[in-house]
Amino acid sequence: MASDWDWQVFCKDTIEGQVQPGCFGSNGDITYLDWLLSAWGWTLSVSLLALIVALSVGALMGVLRTAPSKGLTFIGNAWTELFRNIPLLVQVFLWYYVIPELIPPLKQVSSFVLMVFSLGLFTSARVAEQVKAGIQALPKGQRHAGLAMGLTLPQTYRHVLLPMAFRIVIPPLTSESMNIVKNSSVAFAISIAELTMFARQAGEETSRNIEIYLAVTALYFVSAFLINRVALFIERRVQVPGMIGGPR
Repeated sequence: MASDWDWQVFCKDTIEGQVQPGCFGSNGDITYLDWLLSAWGWTLSVSLLALIVALSVGALMGVLRTAPSKGLTFIGNAWTELFRNIPLLVQVFLWYYVIPELIPPLKQVSSFVLMVFSLGLFTSARVAEQVKAGIQALPKGQRHAGLAMGLTLPQTYRHVLLPMAFRIVIPPLTSESMNIVKNSSVAFAISIAELTMFARQAGEETSRNIEIYLAVTALYFVSAFLINRVALFIERRVQVPGMIGGPR
């Protein structure tokens, strides 16, 4: 069956299906390789921006869940339970169809931005769990030591607890970062031209589903693998000897 594969499909232009020299389009025409790389760019853009949202909001909610105030703890817990117990695709549709009806200015916001926030907030609940676990894994004396040095509670979190907690939770955060790339595939549901949408449309146009989906699968793998390597490099650079999760 391998002999029936046609990898030249990526060198064909998307209008007339003619093979283009060098596999890249010219004069405004694009090939399926151009389209594939553009779709990969959209996937990476959604994933990286959603990761920034997830880490920012998730860290805040993780801190609230470990705060001494019951009110703040309730807010952090409520946020986490809300976003992790609703399926991602449902949240995407809520942001795209429902919330703009309730908040009219959001109708002017692009589907790309809505996707970034829906994926980022969904993942923030999982990040909050990891941050909470990292803070709780630290000796209780760390918080007391920070306060005894004259730091306020927010300063203690910022300068003492969070830097050490993040060192502990880098491995699970790596998994969440890789999951964001995979979860970004639901963006096709709101017409974002990422890898999954490319695979569906290009497969229908060319009838070369095997080649198209193998290429898309390879790019998802490469994206996740690169995130894993970067996270491993960061983990090795920031580990503290003798600390939980650090070299001994």
